[in-house]
Amino acid sequence: MRVRARAPVLEVYFVQGILSFFAGLFSFVGALLSHVALADIVDIVLLSAVLYYVYRFVRERRAGKLAIGLGILLAVYALCALFGMRAMSFLLQNVFQVGLLALIILFQPELRAALEKVGGDPFRTIKNFTESKELAETVRAIDEICIAAGEMSRDRTGALIVIECGTKLGDIQKTGVYLDAAVSQNLLRNIFFNKAALHDGAVIISGGRIAAAGCFLPLTQNSQINKDKGTRHRAGVGMSEVSDAIVVIVSEETGEISIAKDGKLLGGQNYSTLRQFLTDEVIGKREDSKIKKWRGKGRPKDAQDAKED
Repeated sequence: MRVRARAPVLEVYFVQGILSFFAGLFSFVGALLSHVALADIVDIVLLSAVLYYVYRFVRERRAGKLAIGLGILLAVYALCALFGMRAMSFLLQNVFQVGLLALIILFQPELRAALEKVGGDPFRTIKNFTESKELAETVRAIDEICIAAGEMSRDRTGALIVIECGTKLGDIQKTGVYLDAAVSQNLLRNIFFNKAALHDGAVIISGGRIAAAGCFLPLTQNSQINKDKGTRHRAGVGMSEVSDAIVVIVSEETGEISIAKDGKLLGGQNYSTLRQFLTDEVIGKREDSKIKKWRGKGRPKDAQDAKED
């Protein structure tokens, strides 16, 4: 009978202990929050954003393996210091003294790509393509690119078309031949004709005009790219990794149309999907009456869609 009488008392003490613990915890947290200023909150949010983007950037590139190796070295150094291993601690300490310079050398391609991304448009409001031109010319240029890509796909003519967005590509243009010509599907097809002098390089479209042709693009080092993809695809992905440009790729072997954007390769495109993607990314998601009106003055898109689909 005494054991039964004691059980409710223990339960009451247990519940009181839990309530006291949570009350103390809330008081402690409240005391901490009372000393937090607005600047501290902004500081924490900015630090979290920086750490998140650094993590995502490292995870998606070769730098991930280097970062894991660096983390292992730091863990070994901490263990050596904890257990008093003087020889290993001395060795690792000297390694870390020159570690900043070594990191800059090891991560040079990744750091360059990150700085070029930051120096571009951080919010990805890709409007520079339309700033110097009217909406009509931009829509016409997109349609001409899509028509040319569709016809070169049927003929299995390889093509590499780079559409400049926020990041300026003047250094890439200098590797080719300066043109400054209006975008037309006939000119694009002639440039990429397999016996033409400039067919192996890339066309750079800037400000709604063909700025240069026969340009050389940086190749991606991403090992996740399908081994079946050749140099043209690797160049397109590499260009999209170091800038916010949109790259349209037509395979010479299969005729497949692909899009490279932000280091990703989107295959299996046709006239309709390519035009929709370029319209959304270059002009913005504004399929309003103005765009439809200007398209109505140009080529019959419905007939072209039916031919492609």
